[in-house]
Amino acid sequence: MVEAVVVWVLGAVAVAAGAAVFIVDSMARATYALAISFVAVGLMVLSLELDYIGVVIVLMMVMEMAIMAIYMVMFMGMNPALMPMEMVHNKRGSLLLAGLTFVVLAAAAVLIPWPERLGEPSADPTVALGEAIMGSHMLVMLAISAVLFSTIVAGIVLANPRGRYDRLGADLDRRAPEDPIRGGVGR
Repeated sequence: MVEAVVVWVLGAVAVAAGAAVFIVDSMARATYALAISFVAVGLMVLSLELDYIGVVIVLMMVMEMAIMAIYMVMFMGMNPALMPMEMVHNKRGSLLLAGLTFVVLAAAAVLIPWPERLGEPSADPTVALGEAIMGSHMLVMLAISAVLFSTIVAGIVLANPRGRYDRLGADLDRRAPEDPIRGGVGR
């Protein structure tokens, strides 16, 4: 009973946060709402005792949203990421397309006959799923993920060698930024 309530609550949180992505009026808030939605989905998967996939969903989505927020702050500055903006374009067309997609997928789920199970389920579905997805390459993928994250951070550092601390001082207390080229950012 408790598990069912937890799954329903997490489902409601996931749907509400997913809807909030289109309701809030800034990219930063939409990013946080999307992260909350994905974490709720990952926790639902964890509650279904699919530990590997649940942890991967949570970790992958949190890192993805963190990287998106870093890019927003680095390349847009904090204010543009929080400025009001319209998160949905072509509302009528989007609603029509979303409704049509829902009807088609719901009809397919209800009308198409489901296949019968062949064989017995694995004793440990997490191990079976991990082996089916990654095979023997799991250790390699764990190492590559750290390398990829380091590459993203290094790319950001190299693309923006002078940040706001270089221009405005260590305490961000300079009135005018020290830009070597006049007319740049800040002037």
